[in-house]
Amino acid sequence: MSSKVRVRYAPSPTGELHIGNARTALFNYLFARHHGGDFIIRTEDTDLIRNIEQGESSQLDNLTWLNIEWDEAVDKPNPQYAPYRQSERLHIYEPLIQQLLDEDKAYRCYMTSEELDAEAQAQREAGETPRYGGAHAHLTPEQEQAFIDEGRDYSIRFRVNSEAVYAFDDIVKGDISFKANDVAGDFVILKRDGMPTYNFAVTVDDHYMDITHVLRGDDHIANTPRQMMIYEAFGWEPPRFGHMTLIINEEGRKLSKRDGGIIQFIEQYRDLGYLPEALFNFVALLGWSPEGEEELFTQEELIKIFDENRLSNSPAAFDRDKLLWIGNEYMKKADLQRVVDLAFPHLIKAGLVEDNPSQETIEWATRLVGLYQEQMAYGAQIVELASLFFNEDLKLDQASIDELSSETGLVVVKAIKEKLTQLPEEEFVAENVRPLMNEIRDEHDIRGRQLFMPIRIAVSGVMSGPEVPDLIELLGKEKVLDHIHQVEQQIS
Repeated sequence: MSSKVRVRYAPSPTGELHIGNARTALFNYLFARHHGGDFIIRTEDTDLIRNIEQGESSQLDNLTWLNIEWDEAVDKPNPQYAPYRQSERLHIYEPLIQQLLDEDKAYRCYMTSEELDAEAQAQREAGETPRYGGAHAHLTPEQEQAFIDEGRDYSIRFRVNSEAVYAFDDIVKGDISFKANDVAGDFVILKRDGMPTYNFAVTVDDHYMDITHVLRGDDHIANTPRQMMIYEAFGWEPPRFGHMTLIINEEGRKLSKRDGGIIQFIEQYRDLGYLPEALFNFVALLGWSPEGEEELFTQEELIKIFDENRLSNSPAAFDRDKLLWIGNEYMKKADLQRVVDLAFPHLIKAGLVEDNPSQETIEWATRLVGLYQEQMAYGAQIVELASLFFNEDLKLDQASIDELSSETGLVVVKAIKEKLTQLPEEEFVAENVRPLMNEIRDEHDIRGRQLFMPIRIAVSGVMSGPEVPDLIELLGKEKVLDHIHQVEQQIS
């Protein structure tokens, strides 16, 4: 086994990059970079029925967006370890399968799907855990020939030593051991279609690619003893395993694609206009924690401080509020033009800005995004945050009505309307609005929230948002006065 750290992320090209798989890739990447090792991406595409055409490219594209770089993959092959698709490694698996057959560590099983289903059903009815019972474990040559003459296909099963115990020191969970008899009966290593099964192919690939550590979700724990059996059968040294706890939703259940309230795929975060470095930071904290209380880190900082011994043994809770907080922290620090580039497509998609906007519209939209940058966690939020700029009708909530209906509220609304009406349109800019607000303060001795809140509600219809003078400037004189008129009607 290589003395240099070598880890891998091995996706199946069956769909988009799920956030759980992204976390696996990210932790392997951080582990490799922290230890000066190699991060490999290997495509596990032996499930021909479930593979989709763009599955592999989608995985790589979304990892690239997250700024997760790899050292080896289909697009960056190392001749010593290539190829990187399992479907292209059959020439490696076949002689090893034959070796196990020759050594009587594996055998051909001719049982049909119907026979296997019937066996499993009978075991369930007897209150037993379904497992292969070994009916074809010791066929005579004559029995095999009879099945061949029937035209039966076969799978190849690995002989399990039911008396054996398999133990390993898990990076995350500590000492784990399995009795082989509790794991499974003789399991399939080559399917009827000639493709190796996951447990066989992944073991062979990890060995021949000199993988030193395997970090993956703890839904793979049950696979580990099977893989250790194969390592043992060939006399190979297994890598160090680490099984990360699964991500759970806010109800404490395993994160499922049916959790409608949680966005599941990296592509969706891209489409919403999240900054990739914000999502990288958020995912890094799903099941791993640094020392201290700080939660915002650059990618370089995470590489430097990553410690696999701080991978959590408790489930990783998906905290949507933390995601929004992290997203907002990164948005506030981002260059305005970058935020505009994330937000602008959503204004177009919502029909609020034309498809081929004029330069004047682009400049206006840039200023609009700038007003809300401090509040945004991702680009698509601009549509809701800036809705008052596009809605023709204002509808005040009761709290706003109560605010404006107070004695001071009525005074402020009347005063700001008079002053903005007198302000020429060409002078309708923030730097001229501020002195007008100060005049109202001095003339009526109304200060602080009692001054600013009624003005904010009167011109926008809401109780929070950007700085009032900037808001007034961007809304423009006509819209501001129309808003004030609508507000007056609702409080009269």
